[in-house]
Amino acid sequence: MASNPLNVFKQPLKLFSQQPTTGFFRDGYCRTGGDVDPGNHAVAGIVTDEFLDFSASRGNDLRSVGLKGGCKWCLCTARWLEAYQAYRVGKVTNLGVPRVDLDATEDSALRMVGVETFSQFAVKHEQPNPSGNGSGSN
Repeated sequence: MASNPLNVFKQPLKLFSQQPTTGFFRDGYCRTGGDVDPGNHAVAGIVTDEFLDFSASRGNDLRSVGLKGGCKWCLCTARWLEAYQAYRVGKVTNLGVPRVDLDATEDSALRMVGVETFSQFAVKHEQPNPSGNGSGSN
C-alpha cells in the first residue's frame, strides 16, 4: 500500500477480505486513499440478507456484484449509517446493520460515525488462549 492507513483505534489497518476481494482499490483493505474515494468505502462490514435488501432499496444492489449474506465487504460509511438510522427508527432489525470489524475499518469512517456506535455492532474476535491449546477452554 502506498500509504499507511489506520483503523479506528489508530493502529495499522488490517486486511479485511480477499474472498471476495473488496475495497475501493480492490486490494482487500477498507482504505480510502484520502480524498481518492468519494464514497468513503471505509467500513469493514459483514453483510446480511436484510442489509442487502435495504441497500438495494436505496439504489445500490450489492447482489449484482455477487454478494450474499455473510460476505465481507468494504461499505460506504454513509450507507452503513443509513442502515443504523433505519434500525434506530424500526425500519430494519438489528440484523439489517452489518457487523463491523473495527480492526479493518479505516479511521476516516469516524468523521461520520462514532466508535461507540460502531462498537455496538462490532465483530467479536476470539482472544488467543494463553494455554496455547486452541480450544478456548482450560
